[in-house]
Amino acid sequence: MIKRVVDFFGNEAFAVRRRRLFYLALAAIVIADFLVFREHAEYLWDRLPGWSAAYGFGSCVLLIFVSKFLGHRCGLMRREDYYD
Repeated sequence: MIKRVVDFFGNEAFAVRRRRLFYLALAAIVIADFLVFREHAEYLWDRLPGWSAAYGFGSCVLLIFVSKFLGHRCGLMRREDYYD
């Protein structure tokens, strides 16, 4: 059983099936988000379907770009052989 799971996620022959499964899961999440009742939302943007996903994705992208900027441009990152 575990071998089939490992083969499914590790083998390139299943790449198309993995991608289709991923898109199907994303579509199901978006559809389910439209079914949630939001009458107790505190802010206006909390009532928008998909707001939390968009906010989380934007936050992660911003975090990656800020960390890369700090590492490469501000000198926080060192060479691979820095401690040699």
